Parts: sequence; structure tokens; C-alpha cells
Amino acid sequence: MKALLQRVTEASVRVADTEIGRIGPGLLVLVCAMRGDTAEQADALAARIAKQRIFRDEQDKMNLSLKDVGGSVLVVSQFTLAADTSRGTRPGFSAAAPVDEGRALYERFCTAMAEHAPVETGRFGADMQVSLVNSGPVTIWVEA
Repeated sequence: MKALLQRVTEASVRVADTEIGRIGPGLLVLVCAMRGDTAEQADALAARIAKQRIFRDEQDKMNLSLKDVGGSVLVVSQFTLAADTSRGTRPGFSAAAPVDEGRALYERFCTAMAEHAPVETGRFGADMQVSLVNSGPVTIWVEA
């Protein structure tokens, strides 16, 4: 699985002009299940993200984890993280997990992430509008 983490002061997600998720300080996590990914990888990715020391401590160093700062997580599915841009100008997405597998792994990841911090979610497969205020900015790529 792949995830793009963005440290945020706030983030929200809307579907059809209706807000379905909102967080204050924490992480916006864009996540993609890849072909062949497993439930164990979803669990491991959530645990790894929760432990990332990417929040500022008293000395202004990135030394604190999500749990240390009491942050929340907004998880949004994003199959485009599987984009293959190696040929031509139109990305290919064949490396992404099939829809049913991707949905199951996304849901598993959200459940696993909720063991570490409060979680809000987008809607798998929906056309979503995501808003965020990136803190830092800090944007980090993580794979499991």
C-alpha cells in the first residue's frame, strides 16, 4: 500500500457539496491499495504512519508522533497514487488493486488507523473535493 501524508492544521472532504469529514490538527492521509496488497500491509501501514515523528516539539524539531500531539487523521482513498507515468502522457493505473479489493483494504486501513487516533474518512470511489491547510508544509510518502 502507498500513502501520502500531509501534516495539516485542518482538512476536510466533501462529496456533492456535502461535507463528510473534517479534522483539526493532524494528518491528511491519501491512501492507495496496490495489486497484491494484504490486510497485514494495511495494518502495518497504519501503525507506521501513527509512529512517524513529523510534528514539532518544544525545540521546533520534528520529533513528535500523531499520538504524542493528540492529532486526528482524515483518510481519503486515492487510486491515482498508483499512476504509471513511464510511457506517454496519459497515466496508467493497472497497478492499483481491483475495486473490491481496494475498498476492503481501504476500510481495513481506516479501522487500523482508528486504533491509533481519531479518524474521519472520505468515500471510497467517490468524486471528492479535499481541502487542507498544510502545516510546514510537510508532505511525506510512505509504503508498506
